[in-house]
Formats: sequence, structure tokens, C-alpha cells
Amino acid sequence: MSPFTRRTFLSATAAGVLAACTSSNGLVLPTDPRVGQVEAQRRGTGRTRSITLTARAGPVDLGGPVVDTWTYDGTVPGPELRVTAGDVVEATLVNDLPADTSVHWHGLALRNDMDGTPHLTQAPITPGTTFTYRFTAPTPGTYWFHPHTGTQLDRGLYAPLVVEDPGEAADHDAEWVVVLDDWIDGTGTTPDRVFAELRRRGGHPVHGASSPLLGGDAGDVAHPHHLINGRVPTAPVTFAAKPGERVRIRLINAGSDTAYRVALGGHRLTVTHTDGFPVVPVGTDALLIGMGERYDVLVTLADGVFPLVALAEGKNATAFALVRTGGGDAPGPRVRPRELTGTIVGYPDLHSTDAVALPRKAPDVVHRLALTGGMMGYDWGINGRAGHLADPVRVREGQRVRIEFVNTTMMWHPMHIHGHTPQLGPTGPRKDTAIVLPGRTLGCDFTADNPGRWMIHCHNAYHAESGMATALGYDA
Repeated sequence: MSPFTRRTFLSATAAGVLAACTSSNGLVLPTDPRVGQVEAQRRGTGRTRSITLTARAGPVDLGGPVVDTWTYDGTVPGPELRVTAGDVVEATLVNDLPADTSVHWHGLALRNDMDGTPHLTQAPITPGTTFTYRFTAPTPGTYWFHPHTGTQLDRGLYAPLVVEDPGEAADHDAEWVVVLDDWIDGTGTTPDRVFAELRRRGGHPVHGASSPLLGGDAGDVAHPHHLINGRVPTAPVTFAAKPGERVRIRLINAGSDTAYRVALGGHRLTVTHTDGFPVVPVGTDALLIGMGERYDVLVTLADGVFPLVALAEGKNATAFALVRTGGGDAPGPRVRPRELTGTIVGYPDLHSTDAVALPRKAPDVVHRLALTGGMMGYDWGINGRAGHLADPVRVREGQRVRIEFVNTTMMWHPMHIHGHTPQLGPTGPRKDTAIVLPGRTLGCDFTADNPGRWMIHCHNAYHAESGMATALGYDA
């Protein structure tokens, strides 16, 4: 049986999108002038940040294991992109891969035609060609970028994107960007083969991969390595600082199938941002971070050497790094700091600051999206359909929109909405990616202020590839 891939269903259900200049079905197209008009209303700095990224295949050293994989510019993670809100980003992707690809700017509410979703907002970037993304970076925060093609996310094609706020008061002495990842590519298999096997054998979950925090099964794939900033635990990266320094840590989960429980041994963390947007600061011992989520935390460092541990939730494995502010022996990679079993902040504990909270308002339209399917058939979908993009849920510009994710399955799903950063509940955090537990409903509100066609999907790469995806469209 041929595996059913996202490329297959996108081509089948959204082939008309690329011809949308002649057939809009009454929706705003990526090519509509309104897309550019909305971007032009955003305040700009007058500066342009130009970069060139080359997506290519080749060997990468993960700190011992050498794997053949696909990367941006030959590194894992790819090169960090740091800009200021209002800067124009001009990013040229050179595709030296043996396959189509794209770049999705995860979390940014950028202009629709630059979102990087093949067959929905742009044509695929074919091998041997280039494509230049050009957009104004709209909001400060911690973001990242990755492909939106097949299972490429579970290779090495990802990198952090930091949008700085020129008006933000400095409240820290140093900054550390931490990218978490589960790794399988080049270890005797590839993500495409993993997906085909999940489909063939009914997708039985990883043996013993269970977590009370996630409501049951923790994941589908037994990734042999878990990385922090591209390194395995036996060859950890070390962040050097001075005792007493206040550090902002930007945490990004770039994994494909793993939630991480993160703690810094000997320290409490203060959460300041979720998915780029500020929250009322709250203390915690640890964080649970689903795929695609980001958290910014502040920590005042003690004197010594401390482990930053990202426990692969329910999988009995860890990613590992070190923080060194003084002398002493470094803890080993198997250490499990007590903070991992301490307080874990959750969505109900997080509240948007007044500066970014949405005004209280009843929704003008409510769309209930049932998360459907199961492990036995590996037939994940939304409202019982696999990857149905041709008939999007519809909104009108200016509406207050509520999306209700209703998880009818036995697994958890980190759901991601492109082009918008909704708010969870009347006072909750602003988040573009949020965990929906089995049997639960999660409501999120946003203002429809970014016209175009936008994907909504599970950020488990294998669930999305099997069909847990749909689209949001603006009426013309």
C-alpha cells in the first residue's frame, strides 16, 4: 500500500488553490491586494534584514553520532535569525534538496502569501530553485521556522527566529536560546520510513510511552536521541555566565512527537512569555512544552554548575545541557533534578498582560473542530476528514472568532493556528500552539485581522501528515 502523504492530500484537496487567481470560491486569496494593505498598516522600522538559507543534504555531527540529514546551511539547529519588530525580512531559500520544500515562519502573524504552506499560500519550492520570502516582522517574541512539506520537520530543517522589541525595558543580563528536538533521521531510518511504518502497523504507540500529564499515551515514535541545540546528552552544550546574573531563556520545542518537561537544577523559573506574547510573571519549578510551543523564562543564576534537563515526557529519556557560573564537577547526563517533580505551571496559571490581552467580547462566530481518528488505523483527522483544506472554516475580517478544539481521541494533540495568536479563555495566555488533552475541549479566541487562507493542524508531524489538518479562510 502506498503511504498517504500530506503532499498527496494537499494536491488532491487544494490543487485549485494555486489557480486561485481565477477561482476564489468567495474567499480572500494569498494574492489579494488586501493582504498587502493590512501589512502596510503595520509600523515599520525602515530597515531590511536580508539572509540566504540553503536547504541541503549532508552529514551532521550531533556530538558523537554523525547522521545524514537535511539542514539549513549545514547546521542543527540552522542559523538563528534575529530582527526587530517592524523590520522587513528578506529571506531567500535555495533548495538543494532532492525534494520540494518550503519555509513556514511559525507563530508570526505575517502576510498570508509569505506563510510558507505549499498548495495553500504558495507553490512548492522545487529542487534546484529559489524562493524569496519578504514580509514585515509584526510582533516581538520567540518564534522559529521550519518546512511545511511532508515529514521534513523531523529532519534537521529548523532554526530559531527572535523578534526583538525596541521598547522593551532590559530586565536581564544575558540571553540563551534553547532549542529542543527529538531525533531519528540518519539513524538507520528516515522520517518518511517511520511514517510509512506507522501507517502499515496501525501506529501502535511507543512501548511504555505514557504520561499522566498528557492524559495517557505520550507519543508514537521512539526517537533514539533527544537534543538541546543540536547536541546529544553525552556531549552537552554549556551556557557560561556569572553568579547572580539574571538570564532570559527562550525555550523552543522543535520536536515532532515529544513533549518535554524542562527544569534547571537548583533554580526556580519565572515564566514571562508564551509563544512570544507576555504573561503576568509566574514562578514554577518546571514547564511542560508541547511541539511547536515556546516559553520565555527568567532565572537568577546561583554559583556552580547546573543541569538543564528536558525530560521526554512519558518516554524515559532526556535532553541535557549545562549552565556553568563557577567551579565544580559537572553533573552527568542521567541526572534528574528534583525540580522535574515540583510545581509545573499550566495554562490556567498563565494570564495575558494588559498590553496584549484581548478586550472581553462575545464571539461573533464559533467553529467547533473535532479532533478525530486513532492509533489503530492511524487515520488522524479533523471533523472526520483527512487534511481537508478545500472547504475552510470561514470568517469575516473584523470578527471575534472562537475556535473550539474538541479532542475525541485517546491521545493529546498540540494544535497550531497559522497567522494568528489566539487567547485561551477570557484572561488566559496568547498562544498560537496549545495542547489539547484527550477527551477535553480547548477554546481560543482571536480577532480576524489577518486576511487570507491559513492552515490549522496538529503539530505532531506524523499526525499532521496523516491528515489532522484543516484551513481557515476569510470571506472576500
